[in-house]
Amino acid sequence: MLGVLAVPPTVDLVTETPAREILRLAVPAFLALVAEPLFLLADSAIVGHLGTAPLAGLGVASSALLTATNMFVFLAYGTTSLVARQLGAGHRGAAVSSGMDGVWLSLALGAVTTVGVAIAAQPICGLFGATPDAVDEATTYLRISAFGIPGMLVVLATTGVLRGFQDTRTPLVGAVSAFTVNLVLNYLLVYPAGLGIAGSAIGTVIAQSGYAVGLMVVVMRRAARLKARMRPHPAGVLRSAMHGMPLLVRTLALRAAMLLTTWVAADLGDVSLAAHQVAMTLFGFLAFALDALAIAAQAITGKTLGAGDVAATRSATRKMLWWGLGMGIVLTAMVLALHTLLPVLFTDDTHVRAALASALLVVALIQPICGVVFVLDGVLIGAGDGRALAVLQTAVLIGYVPMLLLVRAHAATLSAAGSSHALSVLWWSFGAFMAFRLIALGLRARTDRWLITGALPTRARRANRSPDRSVE
Repeated sequence: MLGVLAVPPTVDLVTETPAREILRLAVPAFLALVAEPLFLLADSAIVGHLGTAPLAGLGVASSALLTATNMFVFLAYGTTSLVARQLGAGHRGAAVSSGMDGVWLSLALGAVTTVGVAIAAQPICGLFGATPDAVDEATTYLRISAFGIPGMLVVLATTGVLRGFQDTRTPLVGAVSAFTVNLVLNYLLVYPAGLGIAGSAIGTVIAQSGYAVGLMVVVMRRAARLKARMRPHPAGVLRSAMHGMPLLVRTLALRAAMLLTTWVAADLGDVSLAAHQVAMTLFGFLAFALDALAIAAQAITGKTLGAGDVAATRSATRKMLWWGLGMGIVLTAMVLALHTLLPVLFTDDTHVRAALASALLVVALIQPICGVVFVLDGVLIGAGDGRALAVLQTAVLIGYVPMLLLVRAHAATLSAAGSSHALSVLWWSFGAFMAFRLIALGLRARTDRWLITGALPTRARRANRSPDRSVE
């Protein structure tokens, strides 16, 4: 794996056209995002042949593990912003050093999280209300998989460094390599070695750790070539932590909205809940295409603001917003064409199929809104506007909760009208949530408050006490 992850040649960021730059960043990012769920499905198929209890346990443990790691997605987002700004300012050595601060932070957070999850694995799995057999399987998987958390967080941080350097191809190569190794190891350890679900966990930890080491080697080679600081610097690590805290709040508020929507779906009955889970899964899959544009927006915005080019930032933002809207329209057309066919792939229950088809109509129609929202989110993250994002997302959540409570209060009436009608109402409420996000982010983007130029945002610049000022 290490040999494949070679440092790519430097891209000419001056002469590259905006459209080509967006595609160069977004396409590999999209493929890397899609690779993970596809290989996770393969892992589920391997464990699924062990029986119902192991498969249910895998579902419980995976949910807990993803929750524990997704909270730290700011390691990727925040690092991308910091590195891209330094790159735009021409400080390549300082860019790598800023990225390494994020990597050291990820190792520290990973170590603490590993200890907590490993110790509390059994009570965590018990919270999901699964059967005792499923909880036992989940506990085994989660306790072993906890040792892969540092690697998962390092992958987030190093991916952020590479994105900041306008490189999304290396993470793609690493992702495909790691997931392929994971698939092979899981099969060998689960069946020929006879380790059961523990074998799947061990294979995953090995693959994740190897992926992390591979990306870290790439970043450290770049640092060595630029003669940049690689050792941990307390002020730099603290700056990375402080820079990421607002993004953590933003992520938690966003996750809370998702979880509360599912909580209300449970009150609409089993049919609505089953259809909702599939609809939300498909919504998440569609989000990969839009998130790829958001990743490009993060990298491009950080670079142009770092270079002090506000006009280029505005121009790139307008172009990416049109791309987001266009991608949303394409996804709308695709889902509308397939909304009655997709349910057949997921269930034989005619009631669930009908409810899912109804929900997918709404999922389709809100995609243009989602496309613009994802790009705006990426632009503001790239600008280092984390504090505003935290406030805005929290405000949107507060505005969304009364709508959910209203739907929940009328759950019996809605269910009596049919599961299709009830789920449609819930998803239109979620569509309103996305519209609220569009309004909040759009109003922020129309101002000049986020257009802070230079190697670091003003607040981060004040917090920076690192003696390292290396430039290329």
